[in-house]
Amino acid sequence: MVNSSPFESSAPVDLYVNSRKAASVIVVRDRSPGEIEILMMRRAERPGDFRSGAVVFPGGVLDARDREAHAHCMGWDDVAASQRLGLDQGGLDYWIAAARECFEEVGLLFLDPLSPQAASQAHASWRAAMQAGEAGIAELCQALGSRIDLRQWAYFAHWLTPLGRNKRFDTRFFVTVAPPGQEAVADRAEAVELMWVTPAEALDRAAEYKLLPVTRRNLQDLAQFDSAQSVLDHARSLRDIPLVLPRLATSSKGERIVHPSEFAWAEIGRLDPHGNGQAWCEITAGRVVRLSPRVMRITAPNPGMMTGPGTNTYLVGDPSRSRWTVIDPGPADAQHIQTLMDAAQGAIERICVTHTHVDHSPGAVALAQATGAPVWGRRPAHAQGQDPTFNPQCELEGGERIELGPTTHLQVVHTPGHASNHLCYLLEEEKTLFCGDHVMQGSTVVINPPDGDMRVYLHSLQELLNVELDWLAPGHGFLVAQPHAVVRALIAHRLGRESKVVAGMQELGPASIEGLVSVVYADVPVGLHPVARRSLLAHLLKLQADGRARVDEDIWSLAT
Repeated sequence: MVNSSPFESSAPVDLYVNSRKAASVIVVRDRSPGEIEILMMRRAERPGDFRSGAVVFPGGVLDARDREAHAHCMGWDDVAASQRLGLDQGGLDYWIAAARECFEEVGLLFLDPLSPQAASQAHASWRAAMQAGEAGIAELCQALGSRIDLRQWAYFAHWLTPLGRNKRFDTRFFVTVAPPGQEAVADRAEAVELMWVTPAEALDRAAEYKLLPVTRRNLQDLAQFDSAQSVLDHARSLRDIPLVLPRLATSSKGERIVHPSEFAWAEIGRLDPHGNGQAWCEITAGRVVRLSPRVMRITAPNPGMMTGPGTNTYLVGDPSRSRWTVIDPGPADAQHIQTLMDAAQGAIERICVTHTHVDHSPGAVALAQATGAPVWGRRPAHAQGQDPTFNPQCELEGGERIELGPTTHLQVVHTPGHASNHLCYLLEEEKTLFCGDHVMQGSTVVINPPDGDMRVYLHSLQELLNVELDWLAPGHGFLVAQPHAVVRALIAHRLGRESKVVAGMQELGPASIEGLVSVVYADVPVGLHPVARRSLLAHLLKLQADGRARVDEDIWSLAT
C-alpha cells in the first residue's frame, strides 16, 4: 500500500467557500422532573440531498427579508446579536431566520404578545405565504402587532459543512424553551413528521432517525441536562463558541465524516486542506502515508493495548535527495523492514531511535544489516524492559544538529522521563517533533521506574514549551496539532494525578501501593491497574524527591 494520503500544499483555504448562511433552533421542554425532551422533525425525501429523510432540528437558510425584522425583535438587537456570534454585523439575521423557520416548518410562534386568535390567523393566513417567499416575518409582526420574542433564546453551537460537499451550510444553532400553550404542527413539505424525544431516545434510534453528525453531536451535548432551564443557563454561560468543521476522509468502508474530536482530524486537514476526501482516517499497518515532501510514515503490524494502532516509523529526507533517515524502525518484523526499504526507493543513510523499548528499536538490527546504515541513539541507564539488541554506532546528545540535505535538518532534543535515553527529533523546517513516546496521542504514557522518572519527565515536558513547534509526530497514532496546548494539558493532567496521590495518602494514611492504586486510579478500569501501579510508584518517588512523601518497608505516607 503506497501513498494513500497525498500531500497537498498548505495554501490558504477559504473554509466558507460555497457555503450558505443558515440557522437552526433546538426547542426544549421539561418532560418530567429531571428529564428534558426536544422537538425534532423528519425532513422530506428529496433526491440528491444528503439530508433527505434525516431527523433534524427546525431550521434553514437565511432570507433577505429576515433583515427587515430587526426592528420587530425583543431581547436582542443587531449589535449584541452580532457580538455574540463573533460577527461585525448582521448577527440578528440568524436569530430571526431560526424563529421564522421554526414557524414555517413546525408551526411554533415566538411572538409577544400572541393571543390564540392571532396565532390562528398566523397559521391560516401567513404560514404558506412565508414558505412561498411571498411575505416575510416582519410583515407578520406588523399585521399582528407583535414582536419576535428572543428573550428566552441563547446561542449554542456553530457548525460548517465539510469542505468537498456540494451543499454546504454555515449554521448557527440556538436553544430556547418551548412556547407555552402551543402545539407543534408539521408543514408536510419540509417537515413530514414531528417528535418530542429525549436526547437519549434520539441517540438510541440513530439508525432509524438517520442522524447527521451535527445532530448527533448536539444531542450528545444536550443529554447531560436535566431541565430546559439548565440548557438555557448553560448556553448563556458559554463565553466562546468555536466553529466546528468536520472533514471528509477515506476509511476501509468508504467515505466518512471525521469530527474534530477524533484523532485523525488535524492530520486530514493538513493532508487534504481542500476536502477532497483523499486522506485516510485510519492507521493501517504497512500503509505508506506521505505527510509532507520530506516525511513518510509507515506503521508496524504490532497493535495492542500499549502500542495503539502500532508503532510509527518515519522516513525523513530532503526533497532534493533520494536518501532517507529512518526514525524508530519498530519491532523486528521482516515484512515491516521490507516495507520501509520499498518505500524509501533510495538509500537509507542512518537509523535514529527515540528510545529502546521493544516496540521502537529492535528493527534496527535487520535494517542496518540490509542497508549498511549506522544506528544512532542513546543507551539506557537501566537494562530492565529495554531492547538488548540495541548497539548504536553514534551516541547522540541533546542539542546536536543533523543535516539531511540543504533544506532539511533534524535537531536532537533529549527528553528523559518515559525512558532515561528518550530522544525527540525536531524537523526544523516544518517545526515538527518526532516525539516517540514522550507525548502520546489521547493518553498518558507509563512512567516505569527505575528507568522511568516522573520528576524528570515533567521537566522534559516543560522544556518542550520553549521549542517552537507546529506539529507532533508521535510514536503511535496520527499527527498532533497545537503541540504546546497538548503539552500543557499533559502537564496539568500529571499534576492533577499527583494531587490525587496526595489526597489518597491523606485519606488512607500510611498505605501500600496496592492500597493506594484503587483510590488514586478510581477513574481507570481495574484491568489497567497493574500498569497504573508503575506510574503510581513514579508519582510517589517524585513526591519523595520533592520532600513531600516518605516510605518505610513499602508503606508510603506524607512527610511531616
